[in-house]
Amino acid sequence: MNALYPWLDDIWQHWQRNLQSDHFTNATLLCAQEGLGVDQLVKRFSDALMCSNDKSLACGFCHSCSLMQSSNHPDLHYIVPEKEGKSISVDQIRQCNRQAQESSQLSGFRLFIIQPAEAMNESAANALLKTLESSASNCLFLLITQRKEQLLPTIVSRCQQWNVKAPSSEVASAWVSDRLKQSVPNYVAHLNDNAPLRLEAFIKDGHLKSYTQIEDAMLALAKGQDSFLTLNGHLNDGSQERLQWLWLLLCEAQKAHFEVAEPSLSPVANELSKHMSYDLLYQQSLRLSALMTQLKTFPGLNYELMISDWLIKFNEEVCL
Repeated sequence: MNALYPWLDDIWQHWQRNLQSDHFTNATLLCAQEGLGVDQLVKRFSDALMCSNDKSLACGFCHSCSLMQSSNHPDLHYIVPEKEGKSISVDQIRQCNRQAQESSQLSGFRLFIIQPAEAMNESAANALLKTLESSASNCLFLLITQRKEQLLPTIVSRCQQWNVKAPSSEVASAWVSDRLKQSVPNYVAHLNDNAPLRLEAFIKDGHLKSYTQIEDAMLALAKGQDSFLTLNGHLNDGSQERLQWLWLLLCEAQKAHFEVAEPSLSPVANELSKHMSYDLLYQQSLRLSALMTQLKTFPGLNYELMISDWLIKFNEEVCL
């Protein structure tokens, strides 16, 4: 059995004790941002729950464990969107509700995993609520979400909530550095919300080079050493992720004006604060945030034109 990611250990220890003492609630809500590897925790839990020989850890040898290993256990049900980006429909939840009223095929627990829970449309969520209010015995629901605020409050109130916390930037950087055998600065972890798996992918996919180019181009623009066209070239790939990087850099430079001593603060952010006033950084971060919202809300807009227009106005203010 593979070791759990260290930031998941605390929740798993609690879950193990609850399983051992038969105190696991019928509805559990697991909240975690992307990049924390909660699927590993969910698998550890579902394997343990379905095992016929042990209450808190899968033995790996019984019939139930064999079925879990082959992904054929009849009492384990995943409810996910039928197509990527689509909602979980009310029909899917109604089918889930019918299955929840049936008996276990192996005389054990039945587990329904709904992921991502925020993908349920309103009708689906209301249909699930009725089942959570009167669920059958030995029937558990595990809802997994990255956006708890999008769930119906009544759904949230029916569940026992567990929040997976990201490690510190120092811990995330050290973990990825050890995995990749290379140094990873703390500020790069902060850029990825201290989510270790997201950080690891960021490094592996070569995004650090792209981010550094954006930092350097922004600093050169602020110093008057280069035109906005260089920065424009690094941003015009059609990806809002790069705009998010730049927005975060502007926000970090604002912190530097207040001499906030944080290991997660980018050295370029410190340097940028020496060449741009706090007011200018603040105003441009607001405008960039509004631009990102506009591009996300209206995907048909001309991305390159919108970015170029913002940068031209930004450049004019930098040069004042």
